[in-house]
Amino acid sequence: MQSRKYNRTYHFPFSPGTTSDDRILKDWQGILEHELVITEKLDGENNCLKSDGVYARSHAAPTRNPWAKNAWEIWESVKDELGDLEVFGENLYGLHSIEYTHLESYFYIFAIRLEDTFLSWEEVEFYAALLNLPTVPVYEQGKFEEKKLETLILEGMEGESRLGGECEGFVCRNAAAFHTDDFKHNVLKYVRASHVKTDQHWTKNWKRAKLWFEFNKS
Repeated sequence: MQSRKYNRTYHFPFSPGTTSDDRILKDWQGILEHELVITEKLDGENNCLKSDGVYARSHAAPTRNPWAKNAWEIWESVKDELGDLEVFGENLYGLHSIEYTHLESYFYIFAIRLEDTFLSWEEVEFYAALLNLPTVPVYEQGKFEEKKLETLILEGMEGESRLGGECEGFVCRNAAAFHTDDFKHNVLKYVRASHVKTDQHWTKNWKRAKLWFEFNKS
């Protein structure tokens, strides 16, 4: 059975990196009722590892793009462990607009869905460890008041990515599990200004991103 693609993530009203195609959740404060996990938004391609292959964000069919090569290699090593899990991750094999200098992997998990439920962050970390794959960097976790959350994000944007290079933004999600139909009220993002979308332009002359040790070669 073909699953639904990864849900659209709405922007915080104070996110400057929106375009005409993006959506903003104006009444966003409901998310503050939950314990939140603030993770770094990485500049890659949304890929999904499922038992029957690797999918790009559309989920129309398994992706055969050359920059998904590494994701297929990962899939070969974990496919027998996936079962009904849909493992969503940022595929950084193809260099986009940010070059990360501390990459230890090309695939960083940010969500896992089981049927119609996005698993809790604790479960995401459990399965990531089981699959021997990293999660996206966690910036902060806890319950936050509105002003504190906004301040944390803005302060985080003044620093570098945990993976080296520019920080693209942050994603705030409910730490608990939630139904996929409730996604927009449980996951929100902040994206830097002048964010370069990963459209077809980067694919024309794409190149492989370097892992951390390749920057240290003499």
